[in-house]
Amino acid sequence: MTDAGRQPTLKVEGLTKKFAEHTLWSRLSFDAGPGSIIAVSGPSGAGKTTLLNCVGLLEDFDEGSVTYNEGTFRSGYLHKSRKGQRVCLRENIGFLFQNYGLVEQWNVSHNLQIPLKMKKREHRKERDERIGRVLDIVGMNGSQKKKIYTLSGGEQQRIALARLLLKQPNVILADEPTSALDQDNANVVIRILCELAQQGAAVIISTHNEEIKQICTSIIEIG
Repeated sequence: MTDAGRQPTLKVEGLTKKFAEHTLWSRLSFDAGPGSIIAVSGPSGAGKTTLLNCVGLLEDFDEGSVTYNEGTFRSGYLHKSRKGQRVCLRENIGFLFQNYGLVEQWNVSHNLQIPLKMKKREHRKERDERIGRVLDIVGMNGSQKKKIYTLSGGEQQRIALARLLLKQPNVILADEPTSALDQDNANVVIRILCELAQQGAAVIISTHNEEIKQICTSIIEIG
């Protein structure tokens, strides 16, 4: 799924996930390079969210490996490589969750300061200017002091997109990112994800949406 001779950002090899006697998926392999947009598709209960969690190092798997650049994580890594997991999450991976993954009691600006603190120290003026620029991009400038719980679902997802724009991760894992949104907000989500891919990110989206599948460079069918 990457150009010949081009090193993939993410490589998944032989991934298997089981719950008791039930196997969700077995020996799953794929890679994702800069600029790719990959859809993960399948019926409800097939394990799409679980796959993103495993690829994103939030959940362990039973067999196989996940490689980000030079770091490889094999089954059981959660018991062996917590530090490596934290570094990889900080430096490589960005998430777009169905529940938005924001701290509801914080205001917008406070939520968006997190990726800036992870990257580097900045003067307050520079930080505020960067936050203002990404909020402009997602159509939410002027919302910096609003508490997250006062925003609609579409507005919260736009803030989550702004967080991705600040972090600029190598890999973005988006779990049904438009499923609860109206068409206008869904269009914003897809536009920003495509722009991030154009800037060099590898984007993996779990989805049932046929329109989203049509913009993807490849599709992984599970279940």
